[in-house]
Amino acid sequence: MAKEPRSDNDQLSFGTADDIDERAFFAEQSTKPAALQLRHPSDEHYHGHRERLRSRFRDHGDAALADYELLELLLFRLIPRRDTKPIAKALLDRFGSLAAVFGAPTSLLQEVKGIGEAVALDIKLISTVAHRTLKSELRGKQVLSSWSSVIQYCHAAMAHETREQFRILFLDKRNALIADEVQGLGTIDHTPVYPREVVKRALELSATALILVHNHPSGDPTPSRADIDMTKMIIDTAKPLGITVHDHIIIGKDGHASLKGLRLI
Repeated sequence: MAKEPRSDNDQLSFGTADDIDERAFFAEQSTKPAALQLRHPSDEHYHGHRERLRSRFRDHGDAALADYELLELLLFRLIPRRDTKPIAKALLDRFGSLAAVFGAPTSLLQEVKGIGEAVALDIKLISTVAHRTLKSELRGKQVLSSWSSVIQYCHAAMAHETREQFRILFLDKRNALIADEVQGLGTIDHTPVYPREVVKRALELSATALILVHNHPSGDPTPSRADIDMTKMIIDTAKPLGITVHDHIIIGKDGHASLKGLRLI
């Protein structure tokens, strides 16, 4: 008696376990070439660009790269699957300089297309590490003999703040740094400062000298009449207690002013 031919469904239903595994294996293999074709058409271009930048940095150092290219090198690590050149250029266009990019608050960084919260926080982390590195160069040294390092640190920490910040460097009798503290945050053009609180904190730390520092978010470090009067009040309050105010430095985006250097105190 002749057997009726089995339908495709019958063939599948009576196949052995090995048959099913084999069919599944080849079905899986057949999908892989299609998946490989999903690469973005610019992938090869920007991966080659990345390697060329890395090679230039490795062989010739940072002098061989423009600011936007250095920023690209960093963004390679933070945004591994995108062309980061447009993002690096957009950051510099938005903020004006590398220092301003790293000094910008996370909320403003995220306004640049391609920068999310995680990348903005990573940029601020790198900025913080740089600030701590500069600060570590001051600790244990006579600050007055490392004045350029003081200015460099204060500029990195404060020049691009969007609000006024009043900072005090507390020094011991050898003029070595004991502590660096932000005593007040204000508005875009004013920070309340209380001389008695400044002196009280100096006594708590056994500091014998102070360097006062604040920033002008407008960018112009020229001291105001209020800056001068406030500095003199702190000097007059501290002097009877044996505490010296060495200077009051005002930090702007492109420079600084020293009240002592200007003979205003």
